[in-house]
Amino acid sequence: MRFLPVSLTTILVELADLDETLALFASLQAEPVAGIAEMVPAARTLMIRFHPEKVSDAELAARIGTRDLSARIAPSEHLVEIPVLYDGEDLADVAELTGLSIDEVIRRHTESEFTVAFCGFAPGFGYLVGGDPALHVPRRKSPRTRIPAGSVAIAGAFSGVYPQASPGGWQIIGTTPVKMWDIDRDPGALFQPGYRVRFFDLEKSGKTVSIPASAPRAERSVAANAPQFKVLAAPMPALFQDLGRFGQTGQGVSASGALDRGAFNAVNRIVGNPANTPALELTLGGFSFESNVRAVIGLAGAPCPVTVRDASGRENQFEIHQPISLEPGDIVTVGHPRKGMRSYLAVRGGFDVAPVLGSAATDTLAVVGPEPVTAGTVLVLKDRKDGLKSVTIDENPAFNLPSAGDVVTLDVVLGPRTDWFTQKGIETLTGQLWQVTPQSSRVGIRLAGDTPLERKDSAELPSEGTATGAIQVPHSGQPVLFLADHPLTGGYPVIGAVAEYHLDLAGQIPINAKIRFRPIGPFADIANRQE
Repeated sequence: MRFLPVSLTTILVELADLDETLALFASLQAEPVAGIAEMVPAARTLMIRFHPEKVSDAELAARIGTRDLSARIAPSEHLVEIPVLYDGEDLADVAELTGLSIDEVIRRHTESEFTVAFCGFAPGFGYLVGGDPALHVPRRKSPRTRIPAGSVAIAGAFSGVYPQASPGGWQIIGTTPVKMWDIDRDPGALFQPGYRVRFFDLEKSGKTVSIPASAPRAERSVAANAPQFKVLAAPMPALFQDLGRFGQTGQGVSASGALDRGAFNAVNRIVGNPANTPALELTLGGFSFESNVRAVIGLAGAPCPVTVRDASGRENQFEIHQPISLEPGDIVTVGHPRKGMRSYLAVRGGFDVAPVLGSAATDTLAVVGPEPVTAGTVLVLKDRKDGLKSVTIDENPAFNLPSAGDVVTLDVVLGPRTDWFTQKGIETLTGQLWQVTPQSSRVGIRLAGDTPLERKDSAELPSEGTATGAIQVPHSGQPVLFLADHPLTGGYPVIGAVAEYHLDLAGQIPINAKIRFRPIGPFADIANRQE
């Protein structure tokens, strides 16, 4: 085993192959190590997030290093059969790459029995192993910007089915009408780790397959006199957020959650709510709503002017970081922030929002969580009395928020794939400024620098877990800094990760600001640091 740093709270265990990875994963599930919070298995790595107050990365490596990796996982009794129309855009290319006829490619694919090794990339995307070795083909040299949902594809030793439309570089050999991911189904992902999978030719077999049905979604009606805010304007859709959705990595779902967790926690203290009460994340202001009830609201995060206009037309101005009382008929308008990107809006008692998979966080990449809040949305308020505390009037920003044009310094933990880059590439990462581009989002900050990051070679990286704050480097050499809605696994090398204590700051960096990355130490295997 090789133990590599990912961040201050995450390590990557590199193993010889998938069998060893799954054996270690099973061993740690059967006999957990105290302090492990979450594990993400991948092709030949196991990413482990841990609680540093309970165990250090060196202690974790020492305890894991003694585990027996010879055990093999018994086949699951659960078999999923997937109908396929073998009409994929890349089917002819796969035949040419393998030296087989198209009919032979289809025959070998349908006669294979696969196993779901792990899930990642997107909710419900299972990485299937066990197929015919003759069908092992590389990813496309140029990934597609959009692959339709239901596309059946292969890459390397894996097969898979894209659960939703997304970019991707796998070779598409067919399509299936089966819905691979359905939040209203239990479980939502049709492929679960360990399940056996077989594909059959929809045109030739004549078979039908029974797929678990979705549970009917209850329609929520809102009474006209219910306590509510009616949204009048939302230039950028507002998103419900909390501290994140944990424990769903087996289905390929990452945590998501508020990008500025400190501001999210502060806004709940401002209105006296219990910790982790869902709040609205507002991006770049402009949000406006009308209240039909007496209420207390608060805002924290990016500093923006707040105007309250009462029913008679009189206006009052407020700053954030203080409780603001509302009367029926009041219209609240949140102006554009002078600095930063994101503000958080909370109401005393909380919003009446239904959790999805145990959380109210809205994941924009996975499309999991409450619907985005747009103009015309009615936000129902909870009539809550229990658990409330006194409001606070002494909250202050945790850090000085950046403006467009500012240079923001972020501390970085080098790893896990720093050694995939030349010394010049590493010096470029830390020595030049990186501009935040308009293509940035909650998924990640897309950066542009004068000099791309130079790799040692163009080798393909088997998919492995990625952490919030990871600096992933695609072939262009222009990095992407992953934020809370990043994919659970990725296939490009990660040169480093922003230290956890700077993630809130990263979530507030506006377009056209510049980032300087500052390593907090040299790159080294965790075992080497012990010596």
